[in-house]
Amino acid sequence: MPDQVLDDISHRRYNPLTGSWLLVSPHRTKRPWQGQQEVPSKIKLPEYDPKCYLCPGNQRAQGDSNPQYQNTFAFVNDYSAVKEEQQDYNPTVDSDDVASLLLRAQPVTGRCYVLTFSAKHHLTLADMPAEEILPVIQTWTRIYASHLSPSHPLQAEAARALQSIPPNPDGEVEPPKNQLRYMQIFENKGAAMGCSNPHPHCQVWTTSTLPEEPGKELEQMTKYRGQHNGRHLLEDYAKLEMEKEERVVWQNEAFLVVCPWWAVWPFEVIIIAKRHVRSLVDLTGAERPQLAEAVQEVTRRYDNLFETSFPYSSGIHQAPLECSAEEAEASWFHMHFYPPLLRSATVRKFLVGFELLAEPQRDITPEQAAARLRDCGGELYRKALE
Repeated sequence: MPDQVLDDISHRRYNPLTGSWLLVSPHRTKRPWQGQQEVPSKIKLPEYDPKCYLCPGNQRAQGDSNPQYQNTFAFVNDYSAVKEEQQDYNPTVDSDDVASLLLRAQPVTGRCYVLTFSAKHHLTLADMPAEEILPVIQTWTRIYASHLSPSHPLQAEAARALQSIPPNPDGEVEPPKNQLRYMQIFENKGAAMGCSNPHPHCQVWTTSTLPEEPGKELEQMTKYRGQHNGRHLLEDYAKLEMEKEERVVWQNEAFLVVCPWWAVWPFEVIIIAKRHVRSLVDLTGAERPQLAEAVQEVTRRYDNLFETSFPYSSGIHQAPLECSAEEAEASWFHMHFYPPLLRSATVRKFLVGFELLAEPQRDITPEQAAARLRDCGGELYRKALE
């Protein structure tokens, strides 16, 4: 356990992945709550919804019709956040011009995809066994591999992945015309996280620039390697957590699930590869099912915790699509889960006030959160209600 006194006093914790700090206030869990409460997710969805834009055979908002797919289906987002083609913009920066120094803008191009997890409208990852999540992992891998730069250090691994994973006609996408820098795979689950359609799906955004969060992590991991004789930050961290055990939620041979020391969200977890996996294409045929198992464990335990369809945002951080050999080598595959619920299915955490103006803050400690999630294994609570 960490120093026992930290269970009772306010203190700061350091996040080595981003170089930032957060405030931990464990004594605040005793305060009464009279603020906003979320409506627990109790709605029973149909297996097929004729009005859903993502169900097989249905027409989407802009007129295209979905195929009669069986598991995963990928397509270019009808309302993409970035466009592949747009008007050129090449601003010049003049050190003598205050406006050009302070009012800076940078063009971003790219392509956004939507990827369904299942043809069944009423499922979530928590409902799906690992064998049904595996096709999602495989589709993520094929999409990532097909978008890598021709000169990427992982091209050989990408070619092997594309050869070993059978193509799914409904999950294939055309690579963009121009090489892009980064791919962010993420899922927003639940209305509390802004999800506009309950059909199980994720998004894949590819951009010509390296976004802030993965950029900060890559910088920190590169710096750590340089300062510690080539050792990897997340490799050292995973070994440390496995030794101490108090923040470990679950693990298998290939992946570790922990509530990180620096977690901001109440039941935040991170899935970390135990060996040096730089991206999805590094995973072996035996490791991909183990990643599916890890994702299933996290999402099922979330739902069991408050016996509700637990909202979260999750996403994969891995080597950029276009990068140097040093950047690829510094990368370490991991997956973040950021859930907002705090005390129950109806009380959520808000990042407001001090957290917006000063630094993030949490009440329940990561050690307490991990203990509660460890106790939430077993069958999905909904199974007993059927």
